[in-house]
Amino acid sequence: MGLFGGIDASASGLTAQRLRLDLISSNIANISTTRTGRTTAAGSQIPYRRQEAIFIPRPEASGFAGVLNQALSRRSGIAAGMGVGTGVQVAAIVEDPIPFKLEYDPSSPDAAAEGDPEVPVGYVRYPNVDIVMEMVNMISASRSYEANVTALNASKSMFLKALEIGR
Repeated sequence: MGLFGGIDASASGLTAQRLRLDLISSNIANISTTRTGRTTAAGSQIPYRRQEAIFIPRPEASGFAGVLNQALSRRSGIAAGMGVGTGVQVAAIVEDPIPFKLEYDPSSPDAAAEGDPEVPVGYVRYPNVDIVMEMVNMISASRSYEANVTALNASKSMFLKALEIGR
């Protein structure tokens, strides 16, 4: 890992958690959105579907830096892939497959029409967003963000101390 590897890994974590918080905010904002502009084959409205981000580790640098880091990790006794990380990246933003919530309300304009095999007649589909789960995810994402800020500040203070020693 290079001189700025810790800062780079923390920055990728900050970016990932910011995206996660944005998706959580979008989920909460659309907790009762029954019209997304999409309809079933029978003409029933398809509500908002909860979204979440899938994170994966960033690939190691290729070329000379990657080979050097692998050699150094082998020499220090760290197994390949078990060394210092290089951060995270977003692999995909996916829709949650949990079924929609159903509520009987035949007077609603979004109630299922005759002939819709997915939803009984008179029922309205609501988004699959659970406010409790979203709040737990929001607390987790904000704590992860804070941890990345702390790691970033620790790296910054180490650089400053190294500069002071160099004087």
